Formats: sequence, C-alpha cells, structure tokens
Amino acid sequence: MKFTEQLWQEISPIYSAILTHGFVNELTLGSLPSSTFQYYIQQDALYLTDFSRALNQLAARATTPNDMLSFTQFAQNAILVERALHESYFTLYDIQPETAKMPACFAYINYLLATTSLQSVAVGAAAVLPCFWIYREVGNYIHQRASQQNPYRSWIDTYASEAFDQSVSQMLALTDQYAENASAAEREKMRDAFRVSSRLEWYFWNDAYTQNRWLV
Repeated sequence: MKFTEQLWQEISPIYSAILTHGFVNELTLGSLPSSTFQYYIQQDALYLTDFSRALNQLAARATTPNDMLSFTQFAQNAILVERALHESYFTLYDIQPETAKMPACFAYINYLLATTSLQSVAVGAAAVLPCFWIYREVGNYIHQRASQQNPYRSWIDTYASEAFDQSVSQMLALTDQYAENASAAEREKMRDAFRVSSRLEWYFWNDAYTQNRWLV
C-alpha cells in the first residue's frame, strides 16, 4: 500500500464527515443559499492567495529542479485557474472580495504557511495535499449526483475536471516520493500534518455553512 493510501485510510472518518456535511449536501442538491456560497467564495479567494504562497515556499526549499517546477506550477494554478472561477462568481453575485479571514480560513492558512516554512518539504507536502485530494474526491462525488441545472455547476465541473485530476495525481506521486525517502519520525510528522489539514478542510466548509464570524 502506498503511503498516501495509508493517509487516506486514516482520515476516512473526517472525509465521511465532510461528505455528510450540510454544505456538501446542499451544494449537491443546488439548494445551498447564495449567501452561504458567497461567504465560501470570498474566504476561498483569500485562502488560495496564501495557499499559493505556501506552495511557493515549498518550491523555494525543494532540492531538485523537477520538484521546484512542480510546486511552482501548483502555485500558479492556484492563482490563475481557480481564482478565475472565483472572479466569475464575484461578477455573477455582484459581491466584493472579502479582505478579512474568518476563523477557519485564518487557522488553516496560517497552519500551512507555518508548516511549509518551518517543517521539512516532505511534511509541508503532506500538509498541502488535502486541499488537492479532498477537493477532487468531493468534486467527483458531487459531479456524479448533481443535475446539469445546478447553479453551482461551474464550481463542480472545475474540481471534477481531468486537468484538476492530473494535478492531484502529480501531487500524490510527489508526496509518496518524499515518504519513501523520509525517516520513520518524518513520516509520522507527515501523517500528523495531513490529518490536521484534513480536519481544517471540514472546518472551512463548516464556517461557510454557519457563516461564522469572529465572536469577540
């Protein structure tokens, strides 16, 4: 069994909680309130900007040209490809980009920035992997169930696309490569990082569903 397959088994309860979350259920049905989706898109735009920074930190610290190129391309895609989807929704709903990160976004992105700068590249790769992998799986799950008339169809199609699937597969292979060369202690840190980021994925969607704000 590949290292990444072990990681997925370990977070299966978290992934199940994501699939049964109200945000995912209502997005699948197309019944998610537009205000909820707007909150999500605003926060996700903020997230992706710093997610790109985290990937660029891994690119700067990678030791081979191929790995540097991979992380750089991932960072570019986070800005150019996925951000274009957000901008289309900003126009559709006539909303302004948010400037303040709400609790889950703040916690998630600061965890990624700290991990990719202070931990090894292998641990950093494990930390950013859930954003790739969980989104692909959720995207495919929703794509198989959502109608063509779903108002969030362009979001669904983005994460169920062949292009995104290829990026995820590339990131999985890269993470497995790092795990093969890591010590037992480092692989344990990779497991912890993957688990924490997977939990934060749930919190990110939960914040959007409840439209959570700073309480104090």
